[in-house]
Amino acid sequence: MKIDKIDIAKRPLLIAGPCSAESEEQVMAVASALVGKADYFRAGLWKPRTRPGCFEGVGKEGLLWMRRVRNELSLPVATEVATAEHVELALSAGIDLLWVGARTTANPFAVQEIADALRGCDVPVLVKNPVNPDLELWIGALERLNNAGITRLGAIHRGFSSYGEKYFRNAPQWQLPLELHRRLPQLPLICDPSHISGKRELVMSLSQQAMDLNFDGLMIETHCNPVCALSDSRQQVTPDELGVILDRIVHRSVSVDSSEFQAYRKQMDEVDEAIMGLMAKRMELSREIGELKREKGLTVFQPSRYDETMKRCEAYCERAKLDSEAMKDVFEAIHSESIRQQLRIVNGDKS
Repeated sequence: MKIDKIDIAKRPLLIAGPCSAESEEQVMAVASALVGKADYFRAGLWKPRTRPGCFEGVGKEGLLWMRRVRNELSLPVATEVATAEHVELALSAGIDLLWVGARTTANPFAVQEIADALRGCDVPVLVKNPVNPDLELWIGALERLNNAGITRLGAIHRGFSSYGEKYFRNAPQWQLPLELHRRLPQLPLICDPSHISGKRELVMSLSQQAMDLNFDGLMIETHCNPVCALSDSRQQVTPDELGVILDRIVHRSVSVDSSEFQAYRKQMDEVDEAIMGLMAKRMELSREIGELKREKGLTVFQPSRYDETMKRCEAYCERAKLDSEAMKDVFEAIHSESIRQQLRIVNGDKS
């Protein structure tokens, strides 16, 4: 992918404004309070809602208000687009930055429609992660836009839908945006702590985590009177609260070239090598057990043995003060590979 860096004069790049543009007065009030704080003023004009009857945005009327923000306050403006018509209207109004929402990212047909409408345009476009944790779908949306000639691209991490999730509105699953950054290191990565949290009181801690993970910027929903907001009132902060968040964020250095860090890295490399040696030994034992199961006519998967392993894992985590959920994921991956190894043996594949 050919990606040109979006201009980021300072870190973090800040995109802030209300979830939805509700009235001209509301837009101007919030934007005026964000001058000197935000690099872009954001406001949703077309709102894809889960169920009909909810506020679905003011539509193209709000473009006149966004233009006023741009002209009178010299504050660049950004909005979400979900169709070719949205793109055409936003571009004709001089919107400075566009983003593709999570629900649109999940639909390749919709993304392609947007890409076709943007062909030949030189406008920065940010792509939110799809609703579900699908990295390839996220990258695919970026590729479609890039293939249409859009090179000023960026990604927005807004978390992933998770059935039964209570603490966060959308689980962060930081490993996915970090893997995206590993694959596309030149791609600016923006965090949307508002949509991850769903609660304004968590926005600060999530913003700090994003900065600690070397994100390039933040998109924070900001409203002068959040409790009266027509959409997502629970997750929006006031301009004053946003100022407190920005003042409290600790910025850390990216460089780790000191000899002290190198010594620790050497030790970690040695531990990693030991772990891989133990993994190789475990898989060797799994293959031997597979041979025995084949001879005895036993099924590969033994539920009682799996339960026993997980209980031992939990007990060890408690003693060692390790995160039991994280370690459970590790053991589930090991168990899955052991099953795969044994299936090969039982089916006669000893290669």
